[in-house]
Amino acid sequence: MKFEAVTIKDIAKALGLSTSTVSRALRDSYEISPETKKIVLEYAQNNNYRPNPIALSLKEKRSRSIGIIVCEIANSFFSQIINGIESIAYDKGYNVIISQSHESYDREVINVQYLASRSIDGLLVSVSSETQDLEHLKNLHERGFPIVFFDRIVEEMETHKVIVDNFKGAYDATEHLIKSGYKHIAALAGSEFLSITKERLGGYRKALEDHNMEYNEAYTKHCLHGGMLYDEVEHALNDLLELKIKPDAIIASADKLTTNCLSYLKKRKIKVPDEIGLIGFSNLDLTELLSPSLSVVRQPAFEMGEISTELLIQLIESKRPIRDFERRILPPELLIRESTDKNAK
Repeated sequence: MKFEAVTIKDIAKALGLSTSTVSRALRDSYEISPETKKIVLEYAQNNNYRPNPIALSLKEKRSRSIGIIVCEIANSFFSQIINGIESIAYDKGYNVIISQSHESYDREVINVQYLASRSIDGLLVSVSSETQDLEHLKNLHERGFPIVFFDRIVEEMETHKVIVDNFKGAYDATEHLIKSGYKHIAALAGSEFLSITKERLGGYRKALEDHNMEYNEAYTKHCLHGGMLYDEVEHALNDLLELKIKPDAIIASADKLTTNCLSYLKKRKIKVPDEIGLIGFSNLDLTELLSPSLSVVRQPAFEMGEISTELLIQLIESKRPIRDFERRILPPELLIRESTDKNAK
């Protein structure tokens, strides 16, 4: 038997009222008596009446839905961001449609085109590691479509942006390694195209400079897909360990880079932290339970999702074009554990 939702017409027929009276009662109109409102609302509640979203979108010229593009939902950082997004969106009466780029530019373009064709009201975007050509986003933005960037942002487009202080996170992590006695610190980084990669490598280099340690380009390795492909991580680490002076510590700039780096070192029976110290950007809750427990830079992902959504809804609901855009920078947290402590038992 096909499910059929209760409509205003059904309520009107059951209660012997006109559809216009029922509609006004559901909108809490002053034109309808309290007694009639009570009868209509009780009937609607008891029969699971829900307003037709298509009819509402036609009336309001809004779908009350927003699109989200991330690289991978399974990534703990992005799943926490999505939780933050949903907490605000649903509270304000918006549904969310989530899509994944899997670090592919082509897939990102397809996702943007699909979401735009679904008449969403706005878009939250963290660009893929392959994205250099921005035309698919610029075309929407130039037509006044609300877009907010988070985490992996696009500097060329004027809109709201929400990021973590990546420079500080990498600076603090590198400085911790230096103060822990490590002399040859390597950086395992993501795609060179990404804003977060540039900012984190900037923090890494500045910390070396401030402690009179020479930057060695051979100690910086990029993984285009940010650790999603283990082979990329393996290749980068093989290159590092073949250097004449091998690194004695590594800072990894993403969740998958960090955990795959630890996996690589364990497979090769390289002791962490005795032979190589390891610290990375990670929001994975299990990092504390690994052996050794991982020192990490943790990011306020849930808060990032909340703020991004609030800013997007402001763009969507503003009666006038917004010209003054915000750049929110959230503080990271450095958590020190066994993977950088040479004295850990």
